[in-house]
Amino acid sequence: MSIANVDKQSADLYDLVIQGGTLLSASETVQADLGIRDGVVAALGHNLQGAEVVDARGLLVLPGAVDPHVHLAMPAGATTSSDNWETGTIAAACGGTTTVIDFIEPGPGEALLDAFEKRRAEASDAAIDYGLHMTLTQAPDAGELSAVVAAGMPSFKTYTTYEGFRLDDATFLRVMQAVRDVGGLILVHAESDAITAWCRQALLMAGETGPQAHPRSRPAIAEGEAIARVLALAKVVGVPLYIVHISTALGATALAWAQAGGQLAYGETCPQYLLLTDEEYERPGFEGAKFVCAPPLRAARDNAALWEALAGGTLSTVGTDHCPFNYRGQKDLGRDSFPSIPGGLPGVESRLALLYTFGVRQGRISLNRWVEVCCTAPARLFGLYPRKGTLLPGADADVVLFDPEKRITLSQAVLHENVDYTPYEGLALHGYPVMALSRGHVVAQAAREGPLNFVGKKGHGQYLARALSLLR
Repeated sequence: MSIANVDKQSADLYDLVIQGGTLLSASETVQADLGIRDGVVAALGHNLQGAEVVDARGLLVLPGAVDPHVHLAMPAGATTSSDNWETGTIAAACGGTTTVIDFIEPGPGEALLDAFEKRRAEASDAAIDYGLHMTLTQAPDAGELSAVVAAGMPSFKTYTTYEGFRLDDATFLRVMQAVRDVGGLILVHAESDAITAWCRQALLMAGETGPQAHPRSRPAIAEGEAIARVLALAKVVGVPLYIVHISTALGATALAWAQAGGQLAYGETCPQYLLLTDEEYERPGFEGAKFVCAPPLRAARDNAALWEALAGGTLSTVGTDHCPFNYRGQKDLGRDSFPSIPGGLPGVESRLALLYTFGVRQGRISLNRWVEVCCTAPARLFGLYPRKGTLLPGADADVVLFDPEKRITLSQAVLHENVDYTPYEGLALHGYPVMALSRGHVVAQAAREGPLNFVGKKGHGQYLARALSLLR
């Protein structure tokens, strides 16, 4: 069904009508009203009547954004990411993201469903809806894996690096086969463990201990090699593959080559890899630690290549890998040795507006492609569509009103992320959300001149059991 196929008018009374806006999907743009009843989209049309009416003239109306890659309350050595389920989902809502998918990391020997129940209990304060990916660090029992899928988690995170997480190639093949057999999707953090370990040791032996050494410890070739390798393994097994946070031209090229050969493979990038470069690590003193993440920021030529891959369809989604750590009290745990700097950046709140200003306004992607990579494609790939990622009747009324003329200068002070900096400090945005609804409830609303304020409730979020029926 097309959003352009709208009723001319209706005498029905809706709970809420968003009136006179420009409705966007991944493929269409129409002028229409949107009627909401009982928390779902009930109608698209003209002259709809509602018990409440929101005037959306001059505004873009799009599905609530879906961030498929966040890390809330994630343990990292001696510390934990600074956004918990309440603060992180509030920040997401205030940026127009109404669904997030986080991760479960079972402990050694822990049953996968036990880890799921613990993680779900931690998420009880979520202010928006959420899903979960299951992390696999060893070849699983087939029955246990089937139970995970039955519980609504058909996507499985794997790693080629990190002690306690990385899988060797033989184990990878067994894991891929097991996931294939239950109809699941493999997610991969792809960096060569051997290359990064060798580079890191060489830098430390040379006395290079500051954050300036971080990008050289994880060079572009480490990502390119690992992506090409896991694509080859997945092709042999015949399992669909999703490469998270692609940061390099090498990685995007390897993915494009696999796709051209007919492989079912998808790629994600993040705003930091589109907009920031490795020059950030050269900031004076220890300040480059603010930008330590894995994979690291890359060269400007990688930014350009990723924009092209995003526009051309090689990359399917933009997530954030939101994993914030305070500069003071957390990042400075690695002041004496860069490998000890907690790796991760904040970004869940600014993604939608960043992609509009630097993607749509600068002619890199279209309005509809913006909606596709931030809203619809993540919902489709991870089994949330058509409940999420669309404004079609029957979908949850997760809706964002976006003012294409609203101007905001990003700073830590205007954002809701629970962290003491933003990597996008000082970036001037032209276009920003002014309202976000989750299942028909207004959860964030803008003041006249400023960013959104949270007006929802903690605990409003629901766990989303997912199935990959639309994966193709």
